[in-house]
This record gives sequence, C-alpha cells and structure tokens, in this order.
Amino acid sequence: MSDFNTPSHPKRPPPQPRKGLTSTGARKAGSKNNRSRAREFALQGLYQSIVGGNAVEDIDPFTRDLAGFSKADAVHFDALLHGCIEQATELDALITPLLDRPMAEISPIEHGIMWIGAYEMKHCLDVPWRVVINECIELAKEFGGTDGHKYVNGVLNGLAPALRAHEVEADRSKKPRS
Repeated sequence: MSDFNTPSHPKRPPPQPRKGLTSTGARKAGSKNNRSRAREFALQGLYQSIVGGNAVEDIDPFTRDLAGFSKADAVHFDALLHGCIEQATELDALITPLLDRPMAEISPIEHGIMWIGAYEMKHCLDVPWRVVINECIELAKEFGGTDGHKYVNGVLNGLAPALRAHEVEADRSKKPRS
C-alpha cells in the first residue's frame, strides 16, 4: 500500500494556472480583444493627462508609437482618449457624487478608468453596460491598486442607472426575484 502523503505522492495535484489570466486575475495580453487593448492604451494616455497635464496633441502620437498599439482598435482609442479629455469636467461631475472622498484622493489610474467607464456608458451605446463595467474592472485589476477594482465597480454600478436606465431596468426585469 502506498503512502499518499510522501513528496512523490502529494495529497492533491498542484494548482493549475487559469488560462488567459494573470496572477492578479486580469486577462493575459493574448486573450484580449482589440477594444480591450484600446482601453489600455487610452488609460495610459489619460494617466499622462491627469498626472502630467500633457496635452492630447502630445499624448496621442506618443501612445500610437507604443509597442502593441497596432493590435488595438484605433477608432475606439481615439474616441476614449479625446472624448475623456475633452469632457473631463462633465465626466467628473457624473462621477463625483458617487465617491466617498474628494476626487483629489482618488488614484489617477482609477480616475482614468472611471472616466473610460462613464464615457463609454454615455457615448458608446453599442457596448452593453455590463461589458463596460467588466472591462473597467479588468483595467483596475491589471493597472490599479489592490482593491481599486472594487471601488471602480461600485462607482460605475452606481452610475449605470443614470446613464443606461432602460438597459439596466431591462436586465433587472429579466432576473427572477426571490
């Protein structure tokens, strides 16, 4: 009879890596679609705007020269980068009432991600609201702080009923009530 507690026979098999995910739970680069990549590049540009105060005219060509940009949806990138920067004040006005602290205390990464989420919910009606939130959560997992994705999720879920009322209500009416 063999002993299953010996090193040659561990109690259970070693954990297997989850396909398509990094150790933080974010999607690996190979499993991302072109719009997800566009959001990543837009976030990098928004970070330059928020932290460095760089002009969009400088950010855009710099970002397009980064490795991997050719795999991104350039049209979606343009809409996000230019739209978020042009509408920064309006986007902040939508987001700020949902925050539990002043905007100045929000990480610039989470700030940019919330801009992307608010902008997409408002202007990219071809992207379902749940997809917008999930994509922003993925960005926060990959680039934000430890629990930044939870904060982004809470804020964008609070924003969705205001910007996508019909879509949110339709989703809620589909769910069986217990």
